[in-house]
Amino acid sequence: MAEILTKTRARNIFYGGSIFFVVVFVGLTVDSHRYIVAKSTAGMPLSAEVVAGKHVWERNSCINCHSLHGEGAYFAPEVGNVMTRWAVQDDPDAAFEVLKGWMEAQPSGIEGRRQMPNFNLTDEEIRNLAEFLRWADQTDTQGWPPNDAG
Repeated sequence: MAEILTKTRARNIFYGGSIFFVVVFVGLTVDSHRYIVAKSTAGMPLSAEVVAGKHVWERNSCINCHSLHGEGAYFAPEVGNVMTRWAVQDDPDAAFEVLKGWMEAQPSGIEGRRQMPNFNLTDEEIRNLAEFLRWADQTDTQGWPPNDAG
C-alpha cells in the first residue's frame, strides 16, 4: 500500500534536498576556484616589460586587426600563440629579433594582400611587445588556439 506524504515528510525532503544541493554547490565552487587559481594563470610573472608591452598593444590598437586568445578582430592572424608558432617562446632575445624583423618587413608591398602598417616602434617598444606576447603565449588557454598551421 502506498504511503501518504505528510507535511512533515515533505518538509524533511525539501530541507534534506536543499542541504544536499547547497553542499554540492559549495564543493563545486571550491573546486572551480582551486582550478582557476592553480592552473589557468599565466606562466610568467607580470613584469614591467609585460605591462609596457600591453600599453604598446593598446596604444597602437593592435586588437583592431589581430585577435588575442580569440578576442579582437579577425582581419589579421591570432597572436595569442605566435611565440609558440615561431618557436621563440622560451628565448626573449630571439622573440625580440623575430618580431622586430617581421614588423620591419611590414607593409610587404604585395598588392591585393592585407597589409600591416609600419608603426615605427622603437627597439624598446618592440622588446616590450615581444614580452607581452610571450606572456600571453604562456597563459593556460586549455589548448586554444591550436598551434597547427593547417
